[in-house]
Amino acid sequence: MRIRCPFCGERDNGEFSYLGDAAPRRPDGLDASAADMHDYVYLRDNPAGTIRELWYHAAGCRSWLVVTRDTRTHAIEAVEPARDVARARRSGEAA
Repeated sequence: MRIRCPFCGERDNGEFSYLGDAAPRRPDGLDASAADMHDYVYLRDNPAGTIRELWYHAAGCRSWLVVTRDTRTHAIEAVEPARDVARARRSGEAA
């Protein structure tokens, strides 16, 4: 699988480290119950289809990226810097 880094261009996925689904939002650690934290840490869906994932370009520019990928075919639809996605979430945009 090849990932097109917005900063370095197309690279082999061996240069990247996979973190997981980019959708879950971490509960507030001070106010979250043990059950909420358990669900956040351990419970994940395994969807067949399009998913947004966090990848780290460890052997390149060291940027965190959000990769939109079809889990059935591994076809990559989009790659965005994670900071742009986080900014859009904070400002209320659909990201």
